[in-house]
Amino acid sequence: MKGKDTENKNSASQKEREDAKNIISLKRETNEENIIPLKREPNKKSGTKPVAVSDKKSGTKPTAVSNKKSKTKISTVSNQTTISAKAKQKSEIKTSVEPERKPEGKIFASSKQQGNTKKVIALNKNNGNAMINVIKNSKENSSLSDLKKDIGDRGLNLLKKGKKGVIQVVFSRMGLIILLLLVQMLMLFTFFGWFETFLPHVVGGRLLFTIIMVVYLLNHRMNPTAKITWLVLIMMMPVFGILLFIYTQSDIGHRALKMRLNQLINSTKQSIPQSEEAMERFSKENPGAASLAHYVHRTGCYPIFDRTQVTYFPLGENKFEEMLRQLEDAKHFIFMEYFIIDEGLMWGKILEILARKAAEGLDVRVMYDGTCEFSTLPHEYPDQLKQLGIQCKMFAPITPFISTHYNYRDHRKILVIDGHTAFTGGVNLADEYINHITRFGHWKDTAIMLKGEAVKSFTLMFLQMWSVDEKKLEVDQFLSYPTLAPENVSGYVIPYGDCPLDDDKVGERLYMDILNRACHYVHIMTPYLILDGEMETALKFAAERGVEVNLILPGIPDKKVAYALAKTHYRSLLESGVKIYEYTPGFVHAKVFVSDDREAVVGTINLDYRSLYHHFECAAYLYGTDCIVDIESDFQSTLEKCRRVTMSTIRHEKLSLKVIGHVMKVVAPLM
Repeated sequence: MKGKDTENKNSASQKEREDAKNIISLKRETNEENIIPLKREPNKKSGTKPVAVSDKKSGTKPTAVSNKKSKTKISTVSNQTTISAKAKQKSEIKTSVEPERKPEGKIFASSKQQGNTKKVIALNKNNGNAMINVIKNSKENSSLSDLKKDIGDRGLNLLKKGKKGVIQVVFSRMGLIILLLLVQMLMLFTFFGWFETFLPHVVGGRLLFTIIMVVYLLNHRMNPTAKITWLVLIMMMPVFGILLFIYTQSDIGHRALKMRLNQLINSTKQSIPQSEEAMERFSKENPGAASLAHYVHRTGCYPIFDRTQVTYFPLGENKFEEMLRQLEDAKHFIFMEYFIIDEGLMWGKILEILARKAAEGLDVRVMYDGTCEFSTLPHEYPDQLKQLGIQCKMFAPITPFISTHYNYRDHRKILVIDGHTAFTGGVNLADEYINHITRFGHWKDTAIMLKGEAVKSFTLMFLQMWSVDEKKLEVDQFLSYPTLAPENVSGYVIPYGDCPLDDDKVGERLYMDILNRACHYVHIMTPYLILDGEMETALKFAAERGVEVNLILPGIPDKKVAYALAKTHYRSLLESGVKIYEYTPGFVHAKVFVSDDREAVVGTINLDYRSLYHHFECAAYLYGTDCIVDIESDFQSTLEKCRRVTMSTIRHEKLSLKVIGHVMKVVAPLM
């Protein structure tokens, strides 16, 4: 019996060695160094128990260990799959992973794994050991050549093709949620309508009721433009408008979020101390800009840094290429926070690296906004990432209850690697942002990469948002990683965030401060132009002072209503001397301010109400950095591809566009 057992073990070991050679051959053929080796399931007869071994210190890729007695390290495949010269064309991999199920939170949520996933590389953790399997639908077959093409060309994709069809949405969880929301809205508006016919008789008439509300609004602290919108609504429909105002101002749905975020921000205000030396030198160099830095710092833990190198990317393609390089070099942790994630080439390539890094033992975390459920990712997607060993959260997932919490979306784009490298800008993780697919002509977007001390602020911003539904705030641990600050770099950097739940409209005030201090020029790229009175006045006043104020906006819009609203500001701005250009090749999604060859802002903050008042945002203020020349040069290059807006072009705009813009301007602050 012992002889037979030994023979079986030797036979299994020989087979595993052949499998390992074939896997290596497959990797060479695809020219993809980052394909994860497939592991064999436990073989009960031979007693083989493969597990993945990773060396956190050296960062080596995990390999399966078979036969604990001999400790021979080899890569293996599923015992249901034999990879040989013939099997490369016909083999099937038929393993499965039971998903981990966890309860949903109020602010963040994960989901149950989808059962019919076509092809997933999943990571199971069992007693600290990792085993990577290829999950496939039992009804669908795929050859290794298909697997090679899918992983090699498009990266790692978890969703079945055709997942986003209308029928699929209608009969999915999202379809049910939309139906329930519509029912609730109908009930709410019906109740308001009934109350409007009943209440005036109790109060004593609509006139008295309206006067009281008007006096209240005039003394309210809200933005003056928003006051006008509410006054018009209440004058037209007194009771209905007042009830709607009370409902939207009641903080239903985000009181807990507001309290928790304020607690997190207050508890971390001293987490990154301000360098007195850097602040003193900056104050001597430009007292006006230093006062701005003082204001930004008081709104949160946003110090000014001087030992940070900044690289500017004029297109999403440039950022994507550098992202892949930096992700490959990660050794400790990867934090990603994005407004939109959509499966395709861009996310597939990134996810492939994230899965491999998680298997190597890195702390990999991904967070995206809950509105992705409407268009790009299913509710179950976070659990699918968890099967890869990636921690994942969805900020403010869509729920079947009407709530003012829908206003407050996580519009930020943050990538932090090992505490020494960070990315931000307008680029989300979807193929249109790198022009791999075309939606609205050429997609013009921008981003920056930071290396050095200023990365700490982006690390802190991510951890604050991540910790909203966590009991423990992990700050000191990750801020202690070395920033590898470069020497002999010029300029100053202030990364900052803008929270819609406080009274500090940091994004708008910082833009206005740049406009007010500018001496020669302010050049702006923004996808939307839906301004309140204060911002419009700041733009006009800068131009009237003789400052060259140039705006680049999309030539091909992604949202018709937003496009129409932008045009309602054109005439007033042109009369004050502001120059407006539209990008003829397509859509501008960049959010860039650059002024006087000395200061700039690159981030996620648009010139519209949603960004300035209703969303969580982030950006980096740059002063005297080397990349400011690149930013201005990119603006001038983009300007050459634009058409200039004049009074004549405004007169010849389509009548329908003008009507839509002027009608929707009444409710613009509510959009």
